[in-house]
This record gives sequence, structure tokens and C-alpha cells, in this order.
Amino acid sequence: MLSDLYQRPGFLLRRTHQISAAVFESACAEVGLTPAQYGVLTVLAAEPGLDQTRLARALAFDKVTVMRVLKGLEERRLVLRERSSVSRRQMTVSLTPQGQEVLQAAREPAERAYQRLLSPLSQSQRSQLIELLQTLTDGLADEARAPFIPLQPSTSASARSPRTRRGT
Repeated sequence: MLSDLYQRPGFLLRRTHQISAAVFESACAEVGLTPAQYGVLTVLAAEPGLDQTRLARALAFDKVTVMRVLKGLEERRLVLRERSSVSRRQMTVSLTPQGQEVLQAAREPAERAYQRLLSPLSQSQRSQLIELLQTLTDGLADEARAPFIPLQPSTSASARSPRTRRGT
């Protein structure tokens, strides 16, 4: 029955993601960023010169997605990709001055989008939603198509080495 479909978590999560992307893109239309592009710029602002593999893992993107997003940002001259000085096979990515300006201009609209997305919920419900989503993603991380490896401050060479999937 349709009512069963419409009550399934996967359907509701997909629909919520569609709404989230629409709310974000509407709020950030003036700077022309998608949620994925905003995520890339935010990570690169925190970790300039990050290699593409770690960038993908920091956002739980697969290689094709991160390349597609970077290509669009590079065409707009918001990021610069260069060969890594550590490995000729790796590319590092940094924000350009224009990329830094666009990210700064996007911060307030992105916050508006976040507040709009959560506006139907009370403060208690907002906290509960985030906690439940975190529990789901942590508990099922091994099922993901792309690994999520949050960035840690890189203060040593060991911090730059690839890690396995979270929870394994």
C-alpha cells in the first residue's frame, strides 16, 4: 500500500534531503552554491591544500562526486588543484581568494537555510532529530557507499595517512 511506502524511513529521508537541498539552493542562489559545493569550500577553508582523497572522505563523497564538484568550482575559479609535493599521483586542493570570498558570502545564507529547514521543529525536536540521525549514521556507517572520515587537525605525517572506515 502507498501509505506503507510513504511512512518508510528511506522514503522520508530521501524526501527530506530533496527539501533540504531546495531550501539551501534557494537561500544561496545569490552566491550560486549547492550544498555539496558549500561543503567542499568549508572543508578546504579548514584544511587548505587537502588532497582529493581526504576531501572526499571528509564529506563522505565517492571519487566521481568529488571530481564533479571540484570541476565546477575550478571552472568558477573558486578552487585550485595542484600536484601534491608529497605524491605525484595525488592532487591537492585549495581555495582561491575568490573562493574564500564566495564562502564568506555564503555563510549567512547557509545559516538561514539551516534555520528554515529546522523551523517546523521545536528546539527539543531539533536536538532529538540530530541525535537520531547521528545514531543512524554511526550505526550503519559500514553500509555506506563512500566512507566518512572526519578531518582531524593534521599535526603530523601520521594524521595524513589514510584511515579505514569509521567503526571498523
